[in-house]
Amino acid sequence: MMNKRVLLLVFAFTAFLSVQAQEFQGIAVYQSKTSSAEFMERMKGNRDITPEMQKRMEDRMKSMFEKTFILNFDKTASIYKEEEKLDAPGQNGGGMRMWSSMMGSGGTYYKNVKQKMYTIDKEFMGKQFLVRDSLPKLQWKMEGESRLIGGYNCFKATATLTITEPDFNALRPKREDEKKKEEDTKEKKTNLLDNLMAPKEATITAWYTPEIPVNQGPDKYWGLPGLILEINDGKTVILCSKIVLNPKEKTIIKPSTTGKVISQKDYDETVVKKTKEFMESNQRPSGGGNRIGGGGRR
Repeated sequence: MMNKRVLLLVFAFTAFLSVQAQEFQGIAVYQSKTSSAEFMERMKGNRDITPEMQKRMEDRMKSMFEKTFILNFDKTASIYKEEEKLDAPGQNGGGMRMWSSMMGSGGTYYKNVKQKMYTIDKEFMGKQFLVRDSLPKLQWKMEGESRLIGGYNCFKATATLTITEPDFNALRPKREDEKKKEEDTKEKKTNLLDNLMAPKEATITAWYTPEIPVNQGPDKYWGLPGLILEINDGKTVILCSKIVLNPKEKTIIKPSTTGKVISQKDYDETVVKKTKEFMESNQRPSGGGNRIGGGGRR
């Protein structure tokens, strides 16, 4: 009789802990800033772009490359999504928004660290996709440095990320010496993507806090013994500006089910192929550039 009572108590306590773990939630607000300096430097040498056009482009690129994201998380899963904002009057940025949509705007980034999988619902060229794949595992190196972020004790970790997907935020103009190495034919390349390149890998610096012991972070980052509050890949900085633990209103943390299910590799190949086709079909007859992005004559 006593053994049964003990077993019942143990079962009840275990169930209680399980419910507590499931009920735990948090909200983290992140500010993401991506440098557009190299793009704007390239635009300065373009004779087709007036100072007024350049100023408008700078304002629109700022809104494109400075964003706010919300991370809702519990012990095992999270959803990461851009905060929705209305365009200011006269600042609709139609061309830049079309460019962003064409490049594949992301919806909800769901990560499940227990199942080691993720999903992202994306719209690309008017079609809905649901990218579903295994979480990439970064080999984090603990650096031993610490600092305070928003009152939380944080520790530094670094990792090398191999860039396999078409990360358009990482694109930069090719240098003249890089272009010359690729000129195997007499035909001059005019496709915008042909004049841009992305690095093969990036060094990631993360700051995480063990004071919030969840294996989560913004965007695709995870795998540290505490919530990641800052990420820096050398071009983009994602910094946490606000944290709310156990909010009164709970969020349903589950993956999206909208769109054609596709692996990350197949989606990346689709993006590259269709983007090149789009660029080629929109080149000017004179070969002086293409209609999107303002790549002018030289």
